[in-house]
Amino acid sequence: MMVTLEKFSTIVSYCKNSKIGKHLPDALYVHTDALSDLDPMLKEYESRARNLVNSLDCATIVKFGTDRPKISYLYYPDFDRDPHPQLHQSIVVDLATEQVSVRQYHNSHNPPILHRKETFVNENYPLYQTFAELTKKEVALGLLDNSRHIGTLQEWTRLLLQEGVSLVDHHVACPIDSPVAQKQTILIERHKAALKRSELSRPVRIALEADLFREGTTFFDYGCGCGEDIKQIKNHGYAASGWDPFYRPNTNLESADIVNLGYIINVIEDIAERRQALIKAWSLTQRVLIISAQVLVDDRRRGLVAYGDGVVTNRNTFQKYYEQEELKLYIEQVLEVESIPAGLGIYLVFRHETEAEFFRASRLYSRLSTPRIQGKVRNFEDYRDLLTPLMDFYTKRGRLPAKGELASEAAIKEEFRSYQRAFKLILQATDRHEWDAIAEKRRQDLLVYLALGKFSGRPTIRKLSPEIKADVKALFGSYKQACTIADILLIHVGDLKKIANLCQTSNIGKQLDGAIAVHISALEKLPPLLRLYEGCASRNFYRLENANIVKIYYNKPKITYLVYPEFDTQAHPTLQATMEVDLHNLSVTYHDISDETNPLILHQKDALVAPDYPSYKKFVRLTKKEQNSGLLKNRDAIRRLHGWLRCLRENELVIEGHKLSSK
Repeated sequence: MMVTLEKFSTIVSYCKNSKIGKHLPDALYVHTDALSDLDPMLKEYESRARNLVNSLDCATIVKFGTDRPKISYLYYPDFDRDPHPQLHQSIVVDLATEQVSVRQYHNSHNPPILHRKETFVNENYPLYQTFAELTKKEVALGLLDNSRHIGTLQEWTRLLLQEGVSLVDHHVACPIDSPVAQKQTILIERHKAALKRSELSRPVRIALEADLFREGTTFFDYGCGCGEDIKQIKNHGYAASGWDPFYRPNTNLESADIVNLGYIINVIEDIAERRQALIKAWSLTQRVLIISAQVLVDDRRRGLVAYGDGVVTNRNTFQKYYEQEELKLYIEQVLEVESIPAGLGIYLVFRHETEAEFFRASRLYSRLSTPRIQGKVRNFEDYRDLLTPLMDFYTKRGRLPAKGELASEAAIKEEFRSYQRAFKLILQATDRHEWDAIAEKRRQDLLVYLALGKFSGRPTIRKLSPEIKADVKALFGSYKQACTIADILLIHVGDLKKIANLCQTSNIGKQLDGAIAVHISALEKLPPLLRLYEGCASRNFYRLENANIVKIYYNKPKITYLVYPEFDTQAHPTLQATMEVDLHNLSVTYHDISDETNPLILHQKDALVAPDYPSYKKFVRLTKKEQNSGLLKNRDAIRRLHGWLRCLRENELVIEGHKLSSK
């Protein structure tokens, strides 16, 4: 039975008046050993949630939400042993909808932790006094003064280091040789963090590939290190210079269209100086600032010396590892301008909002091909060279050009008097339906862009670039009409049932348990709502570089990006890295699994791509042969490389390229 609003109000009252458990503004937390001592009303309420979950043997703490009818079962396996245990798993039961969701934290670099453990248990709990004594000492030292900033492992560890305090069992210790005591004697050698490369850095390469550099663009590298980006950008024909406090201290600081602050703010140990570097780089920026920093990944080096709010490496360089979302928030807090993710640990900040909006929209434009000429139309052939730019423009934007948008406007209008008359001739030589499909695809692209814009504050029409204004007018009639349709689309993005239906009925993508997987090239061919759902992840973090498979979950709000470097060349490529985005709380988990000896592999690649993918037919032929040979019957046995190789040996088959044959 679902919980009514009236019933929940009563539950909230019992929670707030409970003498058992830890009270927070939006919840009551109770150890499972103390559940039996709760008021019968709360016990009955909790039992409803318990009946919706298969097993709760591992639960340590039960959280009664007082802001909404939800009960969470939290697993802290080291509750008794660890003075501040880490959360490993949460099971959330929504008693209004009777839906259950599970989230894992055991691989998290920064899991939630507990404080004041005695508040969760009864006074007759065996370790109650031990917990209470620890809390008393931590309060006396001021460690618990700011409870909002010590709720995760990294925040707590940072505070202990700052105060020169360590914990031994449930006792506070202040060791003489603490990292804080050593802090003043460490000499940070920042210049050693500069890497010697022979190619463009990843952030600058991304900016170049995104067409941010155009004719006459100037580039300045703030903290350029050895200067390889300057050299490479000059080789591309752009004016470039840079400054570095160690390698180029005498170079003048110059304003430029594009300024790069590449992996600088993560190597400055002084917080105030770090902030000033960001502000200074922004002051030099005329169009766009590229900011990059190291982000937390699960394969980063261990055993480093803690220093300030980061670590000191064995080369005496400083590194601050950001969470992806933490980096975004830091940039926006300092510069007071929204940043746009361009990759893992890479953000762009635009000086002018119109250019920022143009960039956002351009990333969502589908790649389309100009319709083929179907037959020889004499008049068309006479004007083919003149009309080709008009065809290309329509393919790119889904509409005819506005005044001044096409370089050959004068020549076309001199011959045809208007774009409309010129396009009529194009329609005689091509399929009208193909052009209609292009216009519809551009409408969908704009809808996804406008819907995603709602999250950060959709721009007014004055802040749109002239190109997007013209797109909206041609494809929707008005900006108001376009935004209304986008809002309707946005309403459904949190409806997992609707997402599930679209995934399960999609003719593109590989059907999995609770998800579909699609190749990155096929994303734009999905329905707008699925594109918007994936966009909720990529708008905050963008997609993992080199990721070519996207896994869209519909049994939970999650998107996973997977890297299979040999997707095109290997019949069954191995998984090298993943990035999971939890859409519930916008957390990111990155895994580098390139050194696994028995990695996951891909089968049925044809199901992942669209029929127009260059290797689609080759993939289809291989899948059919493998199915006919019975190789794909036991999916669990062939999920990983060793199992697949064993299967091939047992069937005396080999694969060369994408061809299956007998030994």
